Amino acid sequence: MPTLVFDGDCGFCTSVARHFEKRSFTPLTIAAWQLTDLGALGLTQAQASAQVYLVTERGAFGGAECFAELMRIQGDPFHRFVAWGMRLPGIRKLFAWGYRRVAANRHRLPGGTPACAMSPETPEDSRGVARD
Repeated sequence: MPTLVFDGDCGFCTSVARHFEKRSFTPLTIAAWQLTDLGALGLTQAQASAQVYLVTERGAFGGAECFAELMRIQGDPFHRFVAWGMRLPGIRKLFAWGYRRVAANRHRLPGGTPACAMSPETPEDSRGVARD
């Protein structure tokens, strides 16, 4: 069963994960990375603390790719089309940029708290992109 790994200390992230858990057409396990055996999922703490992941039989998808893969696994033609569109080169870059902006500002979004702010020690490159 696919597993959505998210930041359990963040109210915004928890709300988004619960939304997908309730509305997914495909059975989905949601797991706060702080309470999960990350090694069993093939993830490290550095990876899981930097971005959301969807772990499936096809591999681990992080950040914006996580949401594209969530759409793909829904199984119906509409969601597969959305997933395909999210992976087009120009759209992929735009979606990745949007994901980074939301992640960087999640403490300001509904459900967010000061605990949602990305810690300064989160490894990022010069563009503000979390590294795996």
